[in-house]
Amino acid sequence: MTKPVTHPEPVEPARGSLPLQLRHRPRRLRRTPGIRALVRETRLSPEMFIYPLFVCTGEGQRREVPSMPGVFQLSVDEAVREAEGARAEGISGVLLFGLPDQKDAIGSSAYDAEAPVQTAVRALKREVPGLVVVTDVCLCEYTSHGHCGIVVEDQIVNDASVEQLVRAALSHAAAGADIVAPSDMMDGRVGSIRDALDDAGATEVGIMSYAVKYASAFYGPFRDAAGSTPTFGDRRSHQMDPANVLEAMREVELDIEEGADIVLVKPAITCLDVIARVKAEFGLPTAAYHVSGEYAMLKAAARNGWIDEPRAMLETLTAIRRAGADIIISYYAREAARVLA
Repeated sequence: MTKPVTHPEPVEPARGSLPLQLRHRPRRLRRTPGIRALVRETRLSPEMFIYPLFVCTGEGQRREVPSMPGVFQLSVDEAVREAEGARAEGISGVLLFGLPDQKDAIGSSAYDAEAPVQTAVRALKREVPGLVVVTDVCLCEYTSHGHCGIVVEDQIVNDASVEQLVRAALSHAAAGADIVAPSDMMDGRVGSIRDALDDAGATEVGIMSYAVKYASAFYGPFRDAAGSTPTFGDRRSHQMDPANVLEAMREVELDIEEGADIVLVKPAITCLDVIARVKAEFGLPTAAYHVSGEYAMLKAAARNGWIDEPRAMLETLTAIRRAGADIIISYYAREAARVLA
């Protein structure tokens, strides 16, 4: 006959005999999903996301970007459909980038009232009530050389470029944009845009300034999507050196003085310390751009079966939020909103 298995009774330690560090057991608050949710310090929600969209000409166009799985170049009608889906999932806003048919040396299509961005703004304000429409203000998608400003003798000239950026911002405001987002990193462009908007009576249009935009290696897939790869040189004369943080603080301070309503740090994951410092020192609404290369790396790893994509996505976005970002611009916005639902 088999003897029943017996287990020794656990011995209770004498009262007060446990060392102090074992009286405090942090694992108690990790024991169940419900308890973990109750004590969670950093929370994500869809309304803090802005969803980038690349808008092209035509109708019924939905062309996937090879280096950014799940991201498409969209005609205006398709952009409206995509934005409607995002809004239904709780996402607050979209950020529009334009892909014009015509480019020239001065980026004049950037302020064409019938260009993709301006046309999309009007359609979105008409068809998707409550959606916040933000527009990228830069020349790189519109210049034949792919640089963010006007080039003279292989140098990007600042003040003439700012004049073009002002024209673009005014055209976006006239179309109905809620917020314009200058991403070019030219000196003085925030103040010039603010003055021009106010003079035009567009005092309610906000400015989300790319105050800290580093010359990063993580922008490559975006340039595929936006058709904005420079034909020569690079952008280090105006985008910041990734080694510098004091310079970043100066840039933020200047943009706030010039009238920025929101300041943005880009890229996000390699700049978590900068996001935290900007938020702590200035307190202004702070955005962070989870950029194309950061997105593409997660997608590539997931497609190879190397990571759990939903978990990696949420961990990444949570880190950006934990660093201090109030607003997260991410190509993952819709996927994250579905997981968070």
